[in-house]
Amino acid sequence: QLELVESGGGLVQPGGSLRLSCTFHGLSLDYWSIGWFRRAPGKEREGVSCINSRSVNYADSVKGRFVISRTNADNTIYLQMNSLKPEDTAVYYCAADNGVVDCSVPLRYGMDYYGKGTLVTVSA
Repeated sequence: QLELVESGGGLVQPGGSLRLSCTFHGLSLDYWSIGWFRRAPGKEREGVSCINSRSVNYADSVKGRFVISRTNADNTIYLQMNSLKPEDTAVYYCAADNGVVDCSVPLRYGMDYYGKGTLVTVSA
């Protein structure tokens, strides 16, 4: 049974940092890509970042501020978000896609499975 569970969202002031976690079960990063998407109020879903055994990609809007990483010790993907802006406010979703080609493609068009999301609010 494939499962994706996000955590780490919350309220942060502009310029602050948060680290999101995605714990996954039922898949291997040898064969799957993991990504982060977000949906802000009134806006379309946006692919933020993705990782697999061959590639790491970021949306232009977060390059230089967000870092995606993985651990081998546990089934977790992290999204370190720095220099946060009010426009980063959104529900952030962890997602998984079956395949390990360049993950920028599913990051752009969507992945196969999504978690329930965690809310990030950037406000003074």
